[in-house]
Amino acid sequence: MRPNNPDPRPLDWWQSAVIYQVYPRSFADGDGDGVGDLPGLLERLHYIAGLGVDGIWLTPFQPSPQVDQGYDVSDYCGVDPLFGTMEHFDALLEQAHALGLRVLLDVVPNHCSSAHPLFQAALAAGPGSPEREMFHFVDGRSSGPDARSDVPPNNWQSVFGGSAWSRALPGSDTDTQWYLHLFSPGQPDWNWRNPAVGDYFEDVLRFWFDKGVDGLRIDVAHGLFKAAGLPDAPSVEAVVDGLRANPLVSDQEEVHEVYRRWRRLAGTYQPHRLLVGEVNLEPARAARYTRGDEMHQAFAFAFAFVKLGWDAAAWAAVGSELDAARKQHGAAPTWALENHDVVRSVTRFGGGAAGARRARAALLALLGLPGSAYLYQGQELGLPEVEVPVPDRVDPMWARGGITRDGARVPLPWTGDAGRNHGFSLPDQAAAPWLPQPAGWGVHAVDRQRQDQDSVLALATRALALRRQLWADGDFAADDGGTWRVEAGNLLLCERSPGFLVAVAMGTGPVRLPAGVVLFSAFPLEREGWLQPDNAVWLRLG
Repeated sequence: MRPNNPDPRPLDWWQSAVIYQVYPRSFADGDGDGVGDLPGLLERLHYIAGLGVDGIWLTPFQPSPQVDQGYDVSDYCGVDPLFGTMEHFDALLEQAHALGLRVLLDVVPNHCSSAHPLFQAALAAGPGSPEREMFHFVDGRSSGPDARSDVPPNNWQSVFGGSAWSRALPGSDTDTQWYLHLFSPGQPDWNWRNPAVGDYFEDVLRFWFDKGVDGLRIDVAHGLFKAAGLPDAPSVEAVVDGLRANPLVSDQEEVHEVYRRWRRLAGTYQPHRLLVGEVNLEPARAARYTRGDEMHQAFAFAFAFVKLGWDAAAWAAVGSELDAARKQHGAAPTWALENHDVVRSVTRFGGGAAGARRARAALLALLGLPGSAYLYQGQELGLPEVEVPVPDRVDPMWARGGITRDGARVPLPWTGDAGRNHGFSLPDQAAAPWLPQPAGWGVHAVDRQRQDQDSVLALATRALALRRQLWADGDFAADDGGTWRVEAGNLLLCERSPGFLVAVAMGTGPVRLPAGVVLFSAFPLEREGWLQPDNAVWLRLG
């Protein structure tokens, strides 16, 4: 239910929303093949609704060779048989709406799969053809007087390691062009300087919006356009920090017109469709993507992708920077600490018992910050990062760059009993999960945490309910921002109007709280008026 809003300014639902990210491969397996799918998600949808979130974001389930677990899309308007059928998606969308959940999908506009029909047509058409103008096909450079285009066109490096260029037709004596792929060779980059690419993606957006999808999360939203002429980069280091190492491959000024066009399209639907950007840039640059006529939100990547540790000064600095960007461009931060690409916060904050305590406190803090929040599946269970055995790793970053994201993608434990892959697979007979679940995984299981009122799951559910009530009562304001500071003992404070404060003890000893009423705490307070280390509270001042 949409909360009452005493603020005279209009409040769009996403300004106060908490969205639950579903990584379909690892959420629930409905057919027993060991891979999560849409029928499994549909079966478990009531669990998500019961948390008290406002919607779900689904990472790609469209047809794909699965080189990059779905981020290599071969058909933007379909459903991969691995995950089900379009009928399954339609049923999921209908049921989600019936439960009061909005549905956001991923769109991947920077690159597609090398199996995409348009890329295959480009390969077949040859150099100089209109088909190749949809992508970045370029003649190489020669290494000597007798060589022909045997060196890549420039020195750009792939996010996954190695050159960002591959030969279109290796071994051909007549076609010596190379194509650009900032990720794996199976993910060629679209050429957004060709207007036909923009027209193609507008049709993609219309397809899903017409179905009733409530919004889109835009993958690598700061990418798309590359520097004109494709010159050499100032550095040849791999761009594993999210393209930032090479200023020529992202954040080009022309990209903003794409999102102005998409915003106009989103505004033709009632209710308006939401656009959320994966903009992995410094806050001041990222905020430019959420100007009034562009995207509605961009993730606060300074919280997640810089792998923010348990450091009060760092949190306050990032929070202040994000608030300054909000004041300049108007959109409130969109908070996230976890997603399918980063190390889970339990492990990032130290691992073991200490990491678990800190992740619990951070979860409460996140839900109290001004703006909307995104939770990654399993974060509400306090899941740690898993050390996936080397032979079982499937992340293309591991093969090319020695980095793996598999540890945050291990299938969820639904039951303490190890049978049926800890309840991840719904049929009695099921194949092993696509990534192995570690020994002892059941200690984090949903069924066990439901029986424990002190569990992370219980905390998350209570916090989400209180957050919703505070919005309804007017204690939370939509976009008033937050004032960040650090007090003695490494006490992190974020004060938001009217008179509401989030406090996190990030030091080694107990710290005195400001005067006020404690509304909620991650752990029971050991001493009234004092906050013990690795604990967080919501406080009403006065």
